[in-house]
Amino acid sequence: MSVTLALAGDTMLGRGVADLLAKSTDPGDYVSDAVRAYLSEADLTLLNLECCLSDRGSPWPAPGKIFHFRGPPRAADLLAELGVGCVTLANNHALDFGYDALLDTLAHLRRVEIRAAGAGPDLEKAREPVLLDVGGLRLAVISVTDHPDDFAATSQRPGVAYADLPAGVPSWLTGTVSGARAEADVVLVSPHWGPNMTTEPLPYIRSAASILASAGATLIAGHSAHVPHGVAPPVLYDMGDFLDDYAVDPDLRNDLSLLFLVTIDELGPLQLRAVPLKLDYCRTTLARGDERAWLASRFTAVCAALGTKVVWEDGSLLVDLR
Repeated sequence: MSVTLALAGDTMLGRGVADLLAKSTDPGDYVSDAVRAYLSEADLTLLNLECCLSDRGSPWPAPGKIFHFRGPPRAADLLAELGVGCVTLANNHALDFGYDALLDTLAHLRRVEIRAAGAGPDLEKAREPVLLDVGGLRLAVISVTDHPDDFAATSQRPGVAYADLPAGVPSWLTGTVSGARAEADVVLVSPHWGPNMTTEPLPYIRSAASILASAGATLIAGHSAHVPHGVAPPVLYDMGDFLDDYAVDPDLRNDLSLLFLVTIDELGPLQLRAVPLKLDYCRTTLARGDERAWLASRFTAVCAALGTKVVWEDGSLLVDLR
């Protein structure tokens, strides 16, 4: 028995996307039909929600914090229309508008029956894996971030699942992974790790990935860099971005990204299909022509640097994961 997971990176539904949502919730205005056709192939779509969903709150007052992202409540309906079944919330924008806005985010996701991992009303709930039945397989989703520490949930306040990964993988996280492995057929760990706009995983990220895999993670799918990194089975080091209004770096091309379709069974991941994407302002389409070729060349190169072979076939980049 195998299932397909559609995994996407950072998804920001505030600012320009929020302005558009005030006018339209038609999913075709945000994600093209061709991209949505790939999403429809999956048994579960999961992404990193890089904003809160609320009409309450004030910008988080941390010194030096420049960006604050808040999508409207109706953004949850857009995610549901796109077929999203689960999101990760352990990241550096979940608390951008404070505790009430985070709790609103959880409530709006529940309203449209989207599960959320990595944040909660207290520490226990923030760290708790999400358990899902996907095509007959029991899937556990664990979400964690290594920044910022002031977003960390405590026993007495809402927040995210925080781990100081540069200092080492904490025992609570390896324990959570191994505990989930005892309950589930598949354990997906989705860390928000490392700085923005890097081209390869930092040494501590590679070390953390190895420790998480040894603890029982079936698949590790990271994000934070805003550009895709390479794959070294069972690790997708960074999935890049999926939908946003971000400024484009002309060299790193954070407007070119990948949708990852991972086929997996109870023994682990089988194959990855990486679909090249073009992120226009508040709308995502398939990458075409020279941009698709550039992205394919870059992804092939960064995977090769990790010892992984990529094959181009029928508009997708294929990686054997077993």
